[in-house]
Amino acid sequence: MLSDIDSANNLVELFLKRADEKGDAPFLGAKRNGQWQTISWNEAADQVCLVAENLRKLGLRDGDRVCLVSENRPEWCISDLAVMAAGCITVPTYITNTERDHVHILDNSGAKAVIVSTEKLLRPLHGALQASGVADHVIGIDDLHRQQSGSFTFHNWDSMLEGDAAGARKSVEARIANIKREDTACIIYTSGTGGAPRGVLQHHGAILCNSAGAAEILINDFGLGDEERFLSFLPLSHAYEHTGGQFLPIGVGAQIYYSEGLEKLASNIEETRPTIMVVVPRLFEVLRTRIMKQVQKQGGLAERLMNTALEVGERRAMGSHKFGDGMKDFAVSRLLKPKIKQKFGGRIKAMVSGGAPLNPEVGIFFESMGLTMLQGYGQTEAGPVISCNRPAAGIAMHSVGPAMRDVELKIAEDGEILVKGELVMHGYWQNETETERTIKDGWLHTGDIGHIDEQNRIVITDRKKDMIVNDKGDNIAPQKVEGMLTLQPEIGQAMVAGDKKPYIVGLIVPDAEWTLEWCRAQGKQFDCKKVQELPEFRNAVRAAVDRVNKDLSVVEKVRQFAFADEPFTIENEEMTPSMKIRRHKIKERYGDRLSGLYRS
Repeated sequence: MLSDIDSANNLVELFLKRADEKGDAPFLGAKRNGQWQTISWNEAADQVCLVAENLRKLGLRDGDRVCLVSENRPEWCISDLAVMAAGCITVPTYITNTERDHVHILDNSGAKAVIVSTEKLLRPLHGALQASGVADHVIGIDDLHRQQSGSFTFHNWDSMLEGDAAGARKSVEARIANIKREDTACIIYTSGTGGAPRGVLQHHGAILCNSAGAAEILINDFGLGDEERFLSFLPLSHAYEHTGGQFLPIGVGAQIYYSEGLEKLASNIEETRPTIMVVVPRLFEVLRTRIMKQVQKQGGLAERLMNTALEVGERRAMGSHKFGDGMKDFAVSRLLKPKIKQKFGGRIKAMVSGGAPLNPEVGIFFESMGLTMLQGYGQTEAGPVISCNRPAAGIAMHSVGPAMRDVELKIAEDGEILVKGELVMHGYWQNETETERTIKDGWLHTGDIGHIDEQNRIVITDRKKDMIVNDKGDNIAPQKVEGMLTLQPEIGQAMVAGDKKPYIVGLIVPDAEWTLEWCRAQGKQFDCKKVQELPEFRNAVRAAVDRVNKDLSVVEKVRQFAFADEPFTIENEEMTPSMKIRRHKIKERYGDRLSGLYRS
């Protein structure tokens, strides 16, 4: 299986090979009319080839860019592969993009066509299409009900599935014979924690190299069964899900089921019973909080078992143990862990965390509950996975594991992590200056600070550009402090600042559920804005900050804090689609408030 990925010339070739092997076995699953329905590998292959040929009939040629605007669904995968099978380049875009975002990507990529899934997603896109004027064709997966199109022509999905599938397959095979590993597969625009998104040129080899590295871990450390199943939840427009949630399962011949979204994720997990999940740390933090609250509400034996599991798990993570830990772990394994595992479908082999640093306390929690947690590390510019924790190397929550196969690493003099290998991008689309700044002598400069431990595992301390340097020259990693703050039940979100200042200050979004419970207990009306003005409420949140400060060094302590007006969200542009905070946006909005904390 690994040799197939290693020898594949391109992603479409690998997919068609797997489709021939798997035949009528289920491949893509989605919930339709309240029932999970699947598309077989053969059906998917036919659809990929037909859509590819119909794209060519629209006039698209080798190297043309095609934007893909859709929520996660089977047609996303079909469209992505079809664009590549047509000899074109996929340009995935986030469904949360504004009209301005769409204009930037359309203009910058020069997309000749756009595939959009729904009427709702067409609304912000429609104005961008008219303003940009670069796209000639818009293909609607659902019925778009559009009469006036302007400079572009509308097409429906059914028309893209017309034709002779066998003939389309022959045409696709002839075309992809000329697509090599070094050819561009997609342009993925970084979600942008700072500045305008840049288009990362990911070639077929980068994604194949990544998929092979991840597959090697699955095969050697966990073993592959006949019915491996991934639950796709993160946006497929993000490189992490695009590779880890789509091309990795294709590479290992696994099924892909598409979640209905965050609100239904818990039930979707129980229904689909996945074996692998690719998730960002923020979701794990939310799941941890929910599980802890549910168990604490039960109280009695369940709560005692959870506390025991955490005590034993924390000691194990520190490399120590007490007499009786084995007996305690046996009891927890019999009485608690099976119930927790069942909430995750009962078949989970591993949950992989990436996209942002995972607080060790969160990782230890899930490990203590009997769920294997693998923290990975990477970035869009590197396929995107650079390293991953794995049982064979000894899972350590303070690290992001050793480099994957065929990945070279070194640490620069200033501590920056440098990466080389086929996984490294070929550059930024139409941005030679930034490409030369980021890739030097074949080494990708990640912008992350860290070191390699005695087990050859990468330990990341912080983002180079995010590092806070106070007025005394001390370096403070903000993500560490923010991660500790958001683990407190009182705090939903947090951002800390203090560059060139005498101490660290914070901006805090109180946890909504905790705030509601506090208001009920105090006999106050629940109003997130008004309650923040109450001294007793501020004191309650201050107590949470003080708990965190006890575990921080003198220079890391949060001396003062202010409340944010509302949560950081994708909609207000204060959070990326992969759920990382956008510091520059938050500082723009709350700069005066943060500065005022040094005068109080």
